[in-house]
Amino acid sequence: MGKVQVMEHPLIQHKITCIRREELGSKEFRAIVGEIASLMCYEATRNLKLGDVKIKTPICEMIGKELCGKKLAVVPILRAGLGMVDGMLSIIPTAKVGHIGLYRDPETFKPVEYYCKLPADCGEREVFVVDPMLATGGSSVAAIQLLKEKGVKNIRFMCIIAAPEGVEYMQKEHPDVDLYIGALDECLDEHKYIVPGLGDAGDRIFGTK
Repeated sequence: MGKVQVMEHPLIQHKITCIRREELGSKEFRAIVGEIASLMCYEATRNLKLGDVKIKTPICEMIGKELCGKKLAVVPILRAGLGMVDGMLSIIPTAKVGHIGLYRDPETFKPVEYYCKLPADCGEREVFVVDPMLATGGSSVAAIQLLKEKGVKNIRFMCIIAAPEGVEYMQKEHPDVDLYIGALDECLDEHKYIVPGLGDAGDRIFGTK
């Protein structure tokens, strides 16, 4: 079973409280989401593999450490996941970026794919799928299944706020995927919104209704 890590870092928790506030405008919301993504990326990459490398400093030669595992990719679930990409790239600037477009059918609540564009070598990379919200888990499960069908084997999922229902569904459908969560909330309401949540992350990032 993949691990579930709920972030306890004080800065992450503080910034999540900031974006929950109803009165926060889109500009500030967007900026703080990026900051949260950076902090979460820092935590989620803690176990990346390192190898020894011989270098020369201005003083002498030495053996240092450098990343030696698989190259990285960030795949946001459109459209809200876009709000996390720049924050991720500020920490891992050499990562490639793919995109998966899904929307939730308002009647069935099931995800419908409308776009998928991935790096050509995505199957050789360690992939971080990002979406600010993990509600029912439908979109995230579908996105990860799509990646697996395209040959991606090393997948991690990162979200800012999750509902227990979404976490349970993700673990059931993709037990091999590690989950990195900023805050684990109480439940879903009758409209499948996370409670207490922060509303629609995509609308708040892009200033739409």
